[in-house]
Amino acid sequence: MDINQIVQTVAIYALPVLFAITLHEAAHGYVARHFGDMTAYAQGRISLNPARHIDLVGTILVPIAILVASKLMGGAGLLFGWAKPVPVNYSALRRPRQNMLWVAAAGPAANLAMALGWAVLFKMVDVLPTNYFTQPLMLMGKAGMEVNVILMLLNLLPILPLDGGRIVASLLPSRVAWGYAKLEPWGFPILLGLMFMGALNVILAPMVAFSFRVLGTLFRI
Repeated sequence: MDINQIVQTVAIYALPVLFAITLHEAAHGYVARHFGDMTAYAQGRISLNPARHIDLVGTILVPIAILVASKLMGGAGLLFGWAKPVPVNYSALRRPRQNMLWVAAAGPAANLAMALGWAVLFKMVDVLPTNYFTQPLMLMGKAGMEVNVILMLLNLLPILPLDGGRIVASLLPSRVAWGYAKLEPWGFPILLGLMFMGALNVILAPMVAFSFRVLGTLFRI
């Protein structure tokens, strides 16, 4: 893979990755405000402006490094990244345990919505007359579906501090949830360990493949 191919790949994935990560965070803040927590709103974090959510390392450097490395090695690496976490004041929610479930679910739901949106773009370009922009837009649509499906499924894993962990904690009985919450400091090391051992790819690959089959069936692509 030469430098031109690397630049083209980064250009195709740039917008999908940027919006997938940042709008995921904005969705958390929006739903938190809906349930009474104004923390993110007061800090200007309920915004569609990616600049308010970008983390230089997590939003730009890490995804680019993983993307380039996976292409150089000829594989399909698991794209991984993060934005600045939107602050949520648990105690400010009207019904903290119940409301936190929806706050946590908002991020993956945003990724699902974006995956569907990119699928619509891909289908529209596919049925319209071919022109100079057809191929780049189809590649970007495919990248958007891939990025958002992966981030949605990754964040739904029942590991704190991922959204799936927050959802599980909201559903567990209070005493069990308290014990489960104590595992949060180990969550990120566990996640990194699974990723570097290849186990994360083994866990997510079948779910990603199934999600793409569903999108393909829905949009006939």
